[in-house]
Amino acid sequence: MERLPGWIRQHLAALRALLALTLLTGAIYPLLVTGIAQAVFNGHANGSIVQKDGKDTGSALVGQLFTDTEGNPVKKYFQSRPSAAGAGYDPTSTGASNLGPEDIVDTLPVPGAKNDKGEPDTGRQSLLTQVCSRSKAVGELEGVSGARPYCTPDGVGAVLKVFPAVGTPTRAVSVNQACPAAPFVASYQGVKVECGKPGEDYAAGRTVPIRGTGRAVVPADAVTAGGSGLDPHISVAYADLQAARVAKERGLTRDQVMTLIKRNTTGRALGFMGEPAVNVLELNLALDRLTP
Repeated sequence: MERLPGWIRQHLAALRALLALTLLTGAIYPLLVTGIAQAVFNGHANGSIVQKDGKDTGSALVGQLFTDTEGNPVKKYFQSRPSAAGAGYDPTSTGASNLGPEDIVDTLPVPGAKNDKGEPDTGRQSLLTQVCSRSKAVGELEGVSGARPYCTPDGVGAVLKVFPAVGTPTRAVSVNQACPAAPFVASYQGVKVECGKPGEDYAAGRTVPIRGTGRAVVPADAVTAGGSGLDPHISVAYADLQAARVAKERGLTRDQVMTLIKRNTTGRALGFMGEPAVNVLELNLALDRLTP
């Protein structure tokens, strides 16, 4: 029997290797790993699905909003932290806003103007103004002060543009407060502060954030979005801040609500990494079981 040509033998060897590796990596290994995961980590391997009344209501690993159809917080539920993933906690749009600490100047909407899509101009809020407006809203919801450093009382970034950029100021503008709003400070180094005029270019001015006084009561995670936009947890401090409101809405004592918070708080990873956190979905489901 004649030997096959060398090039044919090489192709047959390659084909056998392809079939063997396909069977090993495409079937045996995935089935083995899946079997181990199902046997050892069944709940986690299937997405950590949380059920209510026998129906899937979410995942313990993915946050969700507890708002009404108009986006307002439902007061009987604990609220999650903000999310930059799509319209909020959208797994198909997971990600952060990518705005940094130097993003402090808004683009004010111009009345009557339209964007490239023909929609009314809405401007653009800086990261600082997003934080300030969220802090103000949380403060109003929880009945506490929503004030924080570098924020105006009306919930935008406390930022001035000073002209000229170098030298003695001759003009100062509160760029994040559109006219006819009253500027958060009356004067800066002896110069009267103006309100911001939509559409006017203030790029040539020197940017001066004003810290103000006082200490923030609203925790940082209540006003900043997580890196993935899917974080299911909030800090213990933010949960504590919401406890009085939830207790009142559900006719419970604050102690009852605090007990549920403690039951749904996870400790630091490996005992020393990160901070204790509260799973909002599981906490709200525990509340529903207590007061249907």
